[in-house]
Amino acid sequence: MRNENAGTRNEWRGTRNESEQETLASRSRLKGLPGERHTRSSFLFTRFSALAALLLALAACGEQPEQALGTLEYDRISLPAPAAERIVAIEVREGERVEAGAALLTLERTRGDAQLQASLAEVERQRDTLAELRAGARREDIDQARANLAATQAQARDARAYYARLQPLGSRQLVAASDVDRARAAAGNAQAQVAAAQAALDELRNGVRPEQIAQAEAALRAAEAQARTQQATSEKLSVVAPRAGRVDSLPYRLGDQAPVGAPLAVLLVGEAPYARVYVPEPIRADVAVGDAARIFVDGRDQAYRGRVRMIRSEPSFTPYYALTGEDAARLSYLAEVQLDAEAAELPAGLPVRVEFHAPE
Repeated sequence: MRNENAGTRNEWRGTRNESEQETLASRSRLKGLPGERHTRSSFLFTRFSALAALLLALAACGEQPEQALGTLEYDRISLPAPAAERIVAIEVREGERVEAGAALLTLERTRGDAQLQASLAEVERQRDTLAELRAGARREDIDQARANLAATQAQARDARAYYARLQPLGSRQLVAASDVDRARAAAGNAQAQVAAAQAALDELRNGVRPEQIAQAEAALRAAEAQARTQQATSEKLSVVAPRAGRVDSLPYRLGDQAPVGAPLAVLLVGEAPYARVYVPEPIRADVAVGDAARIFVDGRDQAYRGRVRMIRSEPSFTPYYALTGEDAARLSYLAEVQLDAEAAELPAGLPVRVEFHAPE
């Protein structure tokens, strides 16, 4: 029995070895079939096709049009505070569209109106002074000067007569020499007073000098200019929009007192925005004022038309938001590209990309 079992196991092992050899032979024959060769050829073709597409894409990237990065902006108008007054009324909100002449806010007018009234009163005073100089002296003033002249003449005659009486007495030493000297001085003083009174009368008769009238006219013009300045300042206490636009910001609130010159309101004006971009130095020579451009706004699929309206000649380093690869080490030139009216509703501050090409 033991010998029979051993023979059976040997027969089974031989059968398994023969099956494994047939399987290996079948696999060797399958490697040489045409279908297997076709599959390998298809795989190689796919890899070469992908490589070619990648090379074409890189070539296309190298042929991109000249472009610059930046942001969308509007022309800004800042309305400064004409005086350090408290804000008593705000008529608009931020983001609201306003027309030219629309009221924006109002400052307290109490002090400004008082200063204006003082300036107008000074104008009236200077005007009356000029009119008085041009009219000349009144008749009553001339009569008073003539009377003063007559009085001084009488005093002079009396002083001369008293000196004439004392003079012989002094020569005979009947009076003190000091009395004679005082009488002589009094006579001379009286004669000088006569000359002064005569000059005052002549001045009134001749009128004022032309130079005095010119000075009065200049003082009047200065007072009028000061009044106009104060009038303009008082009018600016009611802040209005100089142009149609959109209210961008109102830095101060109701009740605040802004310092002189501080911006009370900032307006965005213009029919359409413009792209504020930084032109890389390698393409600066190809960009000029008036060149046509296409503007791509972040979040919009369409391309907007525009033209270069300004480009600076002074270079600067590329700002951080315009850095693209090698641009980090390049100089750039600030430029502005005006968009057409179709972009009128676009808000400010959006990132843009501008492609330059020859004017149409």
